[in-house]
Amino acid sequence: MHLWPEIARGSIRLGYVQAGPIRTRYVEAGDAGADEAVVFIPGTGGHLEAFTRNLLPHAEQHRTIALDMIGHGYSDKPDHDYEIRHYVRHLLDFCDALGLARIHVHGESLGGWIAAQFAIDHPDRVATLTLNTAGGLNTDPAVMQRVYNVTMKAVAEASPATVRARLEWLMHDPKRVTDDLVELRLAIYTQPGFLRAMEHILCLQNMEIRMRNVLTDESLSRITAPTLVIWTDHDPTAPVATGERFARAIPDARLVIMDDCAHWPQWEKADAFNRLHLDFLAPYAPAASRSAA
Repeated sequence: MHLWPEIARGSIRLGYVQAGPIRTRYVEAGDAGADEAVVFIPGTGGHLEAFTRNLLPHAEQHRTIALDMIGHGYSDKPDHDYEIRHYVRHLLDFCDALGLARIHVHGESLGGWIAAQFAIDHPDRVATLTLNTAGGLNTDPAVMQRVYNVTMKAVAEASPATVRARLEWLMHDPKRVTDDLVELRLAIYTQPGFLRAMEHILCLQNMEIRMRNVLTDESLSRITAPTLVIWTDHDPTAPVATGERFARAIPDARLVIMDDCAHWPQWEKADAFNRLHLDFLAPYAPAASRSAA
């Protein structure tokens, strides 16, 4: 379950693109010429390596991309708070930069919040939507404080121990956190200026800021894309009832609960996740991929 073995056997492209004003790191596999792609968006303080276990299996049928959002990973970190509109703008600029007419957008945690708002604001650019333990509906002060504390500690007091604690919070079984994942995230969190960037990232844990960005049943009802809601039986941010609420509010949505997972089912149970997600995407795969299957 280490990072490199998951992608070493395939053909991948890791690099940067200028997405509007943001120099953006991304990785992709599959048909680089396709104007549709599966796009994976990580969560708060995350980075594209959250999807190394998913990239190649998806690339067998789709152009597949994961990126570091504005302020995250090794993408640019402008000195302002990152609210949902900034992420949505960045994602739109990223799609334009890579020539993506439409995307199968998958968002995990904060990434789900971004993906849902993107689907609301830009329905013509979304082929399908997958919300993986998505944020944006819950406003639980205790969870918000926990996210803030464990994340800021991992950056302000960056060490293998504090970063590991942050990653273990994502997993149902702490042993699923590997040494190379800790080492990578520690390198990201100790970049010059990253503490300031993390303060901007965590602005959404401030109740006043959060409330002007939240998703609502009414806003979710405007989503027109076919939607898969993935929740887990041990998610630390919200109960299964939140996943059920997402699925009820979105007109063309279905909910699947993954067992023995917390907040990173795409990593914790990658094989099951890949089957589930690819089955959902199968009707929308390029014709050549469908015939080959």
